[in-house]
Amino acid sequence: MPADRPCPTPFNLAAHVLAGAARHPDKIALAVLSPTRSDRWSYARLEARVRATASGLLAQGGQPGDRVLLRLGNTPDFPVAYLAAIAVGLVPVPTSAQLTTPEISRLIPQIAPRLILAHDGIALPDPAPCPVLTDFDTLADHPPAPYRMGDPDDLAYLVFTSGTSGHPRAVAHAHRAIWARRMMHQGWYGLTSADRLLHAGAFNWTFTLGTGLLDPWSVGATALIPADGLDPKTLPLLLKRHDASIFAAAPGVYRQILRTALPAMPHLRHGLSAGEKLPEPLREHWQQATGTPIHEALGMSECSTFISGSPARPAPHHTLGFPQPGRRIAILDDAGQPVPVAETGALAIQRNDPGLMLGYLTKTGFALPLRGEWFVTGDMVHAQADGSLVYHGRSDDMLNAGGFRVSPQEIERAFAALVGDCAAVSVEVRRDTHVIALAHSSDVAETTLREHAETCLARYKQPRLYARIDALPRGANGKLNRKALPDIIRTAS
Repeated sequence: MPADRPCPTPFNLAAHVLAGAARHPDKIALAVLSPTRSDRWSYARLEARVRATASGLLAQGGQPGDRVLLRLGNTPDFPVAYLAAIAVGLVPVPTSAQLTTPEISRLIPQIAPRLILAHDGIALPDPAPCPVLTDFDTLADHPPAPYRMGDPDDLAYLVFTSGTSGHPRAVAHAHRAIWARRMMHQGWYGLTSADRLLHAGAFNWTFTLGTGLLDPWSVGATALIPADGLDPKTLPLLLKRHDASIFAAAPGVYRQILRTALPAMPHLRHGLSAGEKLPEPLREHWQQATGTPIHEALGMSECSTFISGSPARPAPHHTLGFPQPGRRIAILDDAGQPVPVAETGALAIQRNDPGLMLGYLTKTGFALPLRGEWFVTGDMVHAQADGSLVYHGRSDDMLNAGGFRVSPQEIERAFAALVGDCAAVSVEVRRDTHVIALAHSSDVAETTLREHAETCLARYKQPRLYARIDALPRGANGKLNRKALPDIIRTAS
């Protein structure tokens, strides 16, 4: 069956995800893992909790289309509440538990929630614009609600972009988004119903929600999630003990794990990585330590992942991989025209790609910014003759050296084997004068770095400034914060 076959109608995202409850009610859908115990949820238990919670939300006066703000921590309450809202036509809005009261308060005019579901200790908007529900057992003390089936293009949920520009935007996705994710099952994961997929992230991270929970459930697999507060160094033991066949994590988690000796993990077939570019030395270290590959994917909130390597078609060395089967992409120049093979341009997604968002939320509906028929992502890539894509960073991360546009990833690749974790950015050294700087945390002497650059980089690509810092700035999910680096480098230099 083609992965991009049109979504059936009528359709409901939650009903699709939880269909396994009818096929194999007693199979374990979810296990929350700690070194001493695990909390197991069968498919029947999971669906019962979701549908009962859905009834509870309706009992609070929720109506189809109303928005439900999720201010939840790292527990199963998060995916249950998310699916419960969708099951009956409400629109969940997951938000990071790390947002402060001022930060979440600034988002309220965009969200306009009808209800807020919250855990103790998670910051709430001030003032609260609607009822706040915290008793999840009482909320689930209702008979199961029927699924509200509808048009696959109906609004299902809202998520916020990372907001590195300082202005987070609400991204609107339709129910069909989960159907479109089927292109990832073989285009990235190699996922089957027999898999046990351990995702290293927290429940309330959208990477975990999609890759770690919804996708495994939609094929009847078992999702394994570490308990709240678990030390990442214990993950290899959990992978071995719970017979995980697929491991998913951001590059920063792989980096932490590889600082210690790893046990044999005989059931592990491969790892998955997303969130930021995976350094090649890290991939190679994992391969040597475990005997398994890491398959990387490029994605964004607006379309999830759509470029990847996979077990069936591994990415050639130093590439992102290939467009997933069924994806509709192009590489465009500044005029919106396709570029020749080997020429760098902006990666774009065709407006009819089934995984593309409905648009950014506006006061009157959704806005899908297009250049002709294309949504331009801002990721800079070039295609090789075999169709694989080489990544050059975000368009706003590209460096300007004497009029030449330089990819920070190209510079980082050149130094990764020598210094490990590193990042190239533009730093203003005096007014209107910028230079390329390389930040790293190694003990390699600057003279060695400069000599190395002369052997492998054109002069205009060579860093003019080298800054040793204790650690690169990263967010809670391990993603590099490039915007914070120039100030850190100036302080360290």
